[in-house]
Amino acid sequence: MQGGRWVRLGNRARGATGDPAATRRRGPIWPRVSVIVPTLNEAKNLPHVFAELPRDLHEVIVVDGFSTDGTPEVARALRPDVRVVNQEQRGKGDALRCGFAAASGDILVMLDADGSADPAEIPAFVAALIQGGDFAKGTRFHEDGGSSDITALRRAGNRLLSGIVNLLFGTSYSDLCYGYNAFWRHCLPAMNVDCTGFEVETLINIRIARAGLDVREVPSFERDRIHGQSNLNTFRDGGRVLRTIIRERLRRESAQLAGDPAGRESLAAEATT
Repeated sequence: MQGGRWVRLGNRARGATGDPAATRRRGPIWPRVSVIVPTLNEAKNLPHVFAELPRDLHEVIVVDGFSTDGTPEVARALRPDVRVVNQEQRGKGDALRCGFAAASGDILVMLDADGSADPAEIPAFVAALIQGGDFAKGTRFHEDGGSSDITALRRAGNRLLSGIVNLLFGTSYSDLCYGYNAFWRHCLPAMNVDCTGFEVETLINIRIARAGLDVREVPSFERDRIHGQSNLNTFRDGGRVLRTIIRERLRRESAQLAGDPAGRESLAAEATT
């Protein structure tokens, strides 16, 4: 951003189709950025989050998960142009799925509503995409990242789960379980979110990697939640993440046994990394 506005994109930018050649034919464009904010009783936190959002966003989509504290009403009062979408089921995975389906931007940003993710970092994620990435993945464990919220137990679990995914899928993720991400909308078919809980970040990261998309890690600092208690349960949700990893690995092997060429090529690539 410059002076609160998005920097104009050059010929490397990708439009809604993700086709660089089409973009070159059109000339320089501006990306339409959709910010998707899953919520569950976050009325007290939304004023802080909305106040830090960059200007000139294409849209802000609040996905409400059956809040009882007036979260949708607060969102509309703070930002009259906000789009409020009601979840169909419960859980963060379902919230993101609903938000993705509603979004119309070229770039989609996943932003937590509790104030832990800094909205001022959004331009850094967009820049990683403009520079050629398909998927910009936030990480707390690069030099310029960090966290004032993560516990020693969650840090150790994240490191273990990241190592398992890197081993099984040939990735090099430094922070598997962080939910601050942005991506071009052409990534949506590869992600195909079909889970409901906090394991959604792991599911997305694995499927993006298996699709051969270009992942750029972006340093991010995770702050403390401002109000309320997190819905994350370390052991329950850690178990869901582990089951997701195993299921995705078995799914890829099943595709190979069924004679799927893409499955064979993916496994061969993983075996050589």
